[in-house]
Amino acid sequence: MRAADGEPTTTTFSTPSDRELAVTRFFAAPPALVFDAWTSPARIKDWMLGPDGWTMPVCDVDLRAGGAWRFAWRGPDGTELSMHGVYREVSPPERLVFTEAWGGDWPETLNTVVLAGEDDGTRLTCTVQFVSTGARAAAFSTGMSQGMTQSLDRLAEQLAARA
Repeated sequence: MRAADGEPTTTTFSTPSDRELAVTRFFAAPPALVFDAWTSPARIKDWMLGPDGWTMPVCDVDLRAGGAWRFAWRGPDGTELSMHGVYREVSPPERLVFTEAWGGDWPETLNTVVLAGEDDGTRLTCTVQFVSTGARAAAFSTGMSQGMTQSLDRLAEQLAARA
């Protein structure tokens, strides 16, 4: 599939500033469906899984400004990861702003998801603001681009089936 401008529907990563990472992806579905998939626990558990073989046994979402969220994953080898945060802005179907914390030494980020409707779908841009350039580099070095790409590929498949 291609976006209205002929651009392939791939996930791209860019650095709009020294502390930000932007993830962009086009989906052949209206913004309301993309927003629902990004915020509904039943949908999140089907696509936001990172590498193949991972599951999400915990997916708690209190979708309101000030509401908390928590996700936990389990890998095929039993490895467990979790993250949590608080929604700062919930503006369906075009915008979502939330904090994200992985725990341990990882500093909290501020994430902004913008869903821009286009003639034949939605362009999603998720901008992650880190506390420093070093924190951004450390996060990106974990393989997050591969995991996010696989997850967004799953989301694209599911949205195509629902659109």
